[in-house]
Amino acid sequence: MSWKMKPDSLIHLRVPAATKGCWVRASRAAGMRLTDWIVDAVEAHMQQQMAKVAIPDDLKFSDLHLSRDPDGGVSFDWAVIERICEASGLPIEMFRDAPEDNVSGLIVGWYQAHRQHGGEADPVADDLIAEVVGEEKAGQTVSHQPGRA
Repeated sequence: MSWKMKPDSLIHLRVPAATKGCWVRASRAAGMRLTDWIVDAVEAHMQQQMAKVAIPDDLKFSDLHLSRDPDGGVSFDWAVIERICEASGLPIEMFRDAPEDNVSGLIVGWYQAHRQHGGEADPVADDLIAEVVGEEKAGQTVSHQPGRA
C-alpha cells in the first residue's frame, strides 16, 4: 500500500436551496462547518457500503500476499481487492483512488473475520494492527514511514 498524498481537490455541488438549508441546519446542530458535515456524511455512506463487502468463497486471506516493503510501506495483490469489489458490486475506485483508510479497513476487517473463523495468523497484518493500536494510544493521528517520525 504505497500511497502518496494527493493535493486537495475541489468539488462543486448544485443542490436546491431547500436541501442546502436542511444541510446547513444539520451541520450547525452538529457544531460543524457545512463542508466537514458533508464530508462526514459521504464517508459514513461509504462505510455502510463497505459493510456490504462479500469475500468470494474461493479467496483466502493469504491470497493478498500481504508484505512489508523495505521502506516500511505495505504491498498486496490488488487483483484480490478487485475480485472482492466485483463480488460486492463496489467500484474499485472506492479503495484504489480513496484514502488508504478504506483499503486498510477492508484488509483489517477481512483479517479479523479470517482469524475469528480459525484462520492462520499473518505476521504483517498483526504488525499493522499493532501499529494502529500504538498510534491511537499515543494520540498520533498521522502515520510516518519508519525512521521518519
